[in-house]
Amino acid sequence: MKEDFYDILGVSKNASAAEIKKAYRKKAIQYHPDKNPDDPKAEEMFKKAAEAYEVLSDPDKKARYDQFGHQAFEGGGFGGGGMNMDDIFSQFGDIFGSAFGGGGFGGFGGFGGGQRRVKGSNLRIRVKLTLDEIANGVDKKIKVKRKKVAPGTTYKTCPTCNGHGQVTKIQNTILGRMQTSATCGTCKGAGQTVDKAPSGADAHGMISQEETVSIKIPAGVVDGMQLKVSGKGNDAPGNGISGDLLVAIEELPHPHLQREGDNLHYDLYVSFSEAALGTSKEIETVTGKVRIKIDAGAQSGKILRLRNKGIPSINGYGTGDLLVHVNVWTPKTLTKEQREFFEKMRNDEHFEPKPEKEDKSFFEKVKDMFS
Repeated sequence: MKEDFYDILGVSKNASAAEIKKAYRKKAIQYHPDKNPDDPKAEEMFKKAAEAYEVLSDPDKKARYDQFGHQAFEGGGFGGGGMNMDDIFSQFGDIFGSAFGGGGFGGFGGFGGGQRRVKGSNLRIRVKLTLDEIANGVDKKIKVKRKKVAPGTTYKTCPTCNGHGQVTKIQNTILGRMQTSATCGTCKGAGQTVDKAPSGADAHGMISQEETVSIKIPAGVVDGMQLKVSGKGNDAPGNGISGDLLVAIEELPHPHLQREGDNLHYDLYVSFSEAALGTSKEIETVTGKVRIKIDAGAQSGKILRLRNKGIPSINGYGTGDLLVHVNVWTPKTLTKEQREFFEKMRNDEHFEPKPEKEDKSFFEKVKDMFS
């Protein structure tokens, strides 16, 4: 089972953003590759800490993690899992300040003074899913227009920043000499500029191409949830790493079923005759059609619970139920013979309402549903 992000950083769920950042900085310095060369265990801990911080430092991701756990980010390449060193140094290099020689991570890419690498921008798409697809999980193939390095493009070290992606300025002030760093204006932080590029490429040697991306969506996702496919955003120029594809889930309405969390609701209408005599009905579920029995004397408002016929929990806590609401349909028009029949039955003792203890009121039924 995957470790809890809070346990990895050693903080409580009520920890503030500052406490989370401080805890991550401590862990990352402890397990940094410069301090633990050729130590696979330290490298693994370094990655785990960065993965935990990536989620817990983002209010939206933290809220989804608190609600759904690791399942909110898993399923066929969805992050935060699987961070590599490029991801970590690109995203969190500035969190160390002067812990490693005044240069954060030393420029990223060589841990101690190598060329800076940048990450490409993220792409966002919306995927519409039916309730059946949400209940069972689905593999989707989506066409995405991505920026990629044009074939034949070559890069050279930026002459302004010498490949560091940043320029340093030293100013004399009344307090002494002050050193400041800023993103290089020539290469925009990439550390490289275009040497040669084919016709049709932009100023960064990039072109737009349509690509089919396979997305494995786990069962139980909810409307509004955002998943991540690592490395399927825009490429970065030079030796940069690709951004991510962010997938927003949109749940399409079902013609017969209503979702409430992991439970589903179905309105079943039966006639007077069927309610009085009993019947069997075929109803639709997200796993196929099933036939249910309606006992003789069924009352309108009766709820039949079909166990495990709802939506699987995204958190892995089992499957919800399907609640079938029985509604006795009252005819709006009657033939002469039908009217005469009901006139005769108006004062018949069998037609007089005589609710028993097991015939719960509407409010009792609602209470039972949420208990």
